[in-house]
Amino acid sequence: MARRLEFWFEFASTYSYLAAEEIEEKAKAVDVDVVWRPFLLGPIFAGQGWSDSPFNLYPAKGAYMWRDMERLCERKGIAWRPPSVFPRSGLLAARVAAALEGTDRLAPFARAVYHANFALDRDISDPAVLEEVLRELSFEAEELLRRGTEDDIKVRLRANTDEAIRRGVFGAPSFFVKDELFWGGDRLDQALEMAAAG
Repeated sequence: MARRLEFWFEFASTYSYLAAEEIEEKAKAVDVDVVWRPFLLGPIFAGQGWSDSPFNLYPAKGAYMWRDMERLCERKGIAWRPPSVFPRSGLLAARVAAALEGTDRLAPFARAVYHANFALDRDISDPAVLEEVLRELSFEAEELLRRGTEDDIKVRLRANTDEAIRRGVFGAPSFFVKDELFWGGDRLDQALEMAAAG
């Protein structure tokens, strides 16, 4: 059986951006397959009574996160520009990601969306921005954006989010090795270590 790690990501998540930038290279180094799983944090936060990101609800936590992201990106050599709107809706992008789930095109799409949001400060909720992202990847932009509005894809993304809730996910990024949950980008190495051990 292939050694695998599930990567549960949300496009509004700053720390998921960092994980998306690193995970493939780190996983390849230890011969672990990465399964990218898009989901939505909104329903999870709503279930906790939150109407916004905890980084907005708790200003001290938010201030720490922005400085932490600056430090981490500088240290890792990852491009970073704090988004002028936070959090941006990643709903359509997540639906397109759901349409790409199980293909080798999901990872490059996800990384490109994160780069647009957190390195270029582009509005990833804008279909025109997503169309440009898709075209730059030489993907069928119009077809994938259309798929992202279809009922079966909406159902698939809801099912992913429901699965995340059932499995105890409460934030992003989250990683699973079989049924073992690891939360936060700083747990990526630990998750990969367990996955590599089989």
